[in-house]
Amino acid sequence: MPLSDDDVREILRLIDESDLEELHVETERFSLDVRRVGARTVPAATGPHVPEIAAVSVDGSLHTVASPMLGVFYRASAPGAAPFVEVGMRVESDTIVCLIEVMKMMNSVPAGVAGTVVELCAENAELVEEGAPLFQVRPDR
Repeated sequence: MPLSDDDVREILRLIDESDLEELHVETERFSLDVRRVGARTVPAATGPHVPEIAAVSVDGSLHTVASPMLGVFYRASAPGAAPFVEVGMRVESDTIVCLIEVMKMMNSVPAGVAGTVVELCAENAELVEEGAPLFQVRPDR
């Protein structure tokens, strides 16, 4: 019996609510590996729970919002929709700045720092690696 997208979401939700550090599920035609990233599991879908993002200081004045996972970077919630953020916009640490699509699941990415977006580092619909820079933010002082 193949796993549906809803089955995968439910498995990830259960893992997120547990103390498991790692899980491997394998069927005849499907394999799923989940590992905790920092203190949280990568979430299954967009919602109130978002991955923790480390804001990395570049030169003491800017912070890099890095991709929490390998996936496709999207600046907006849908084609033709306004981008979540633009250069010059002020963000809070919990402001959603983009989505990363992994296995047809959209994952919200928060800014991780309060400040002003000064640079976009990734192209819309581009595949990004875990840890790849997405935005540069000048933090509030």
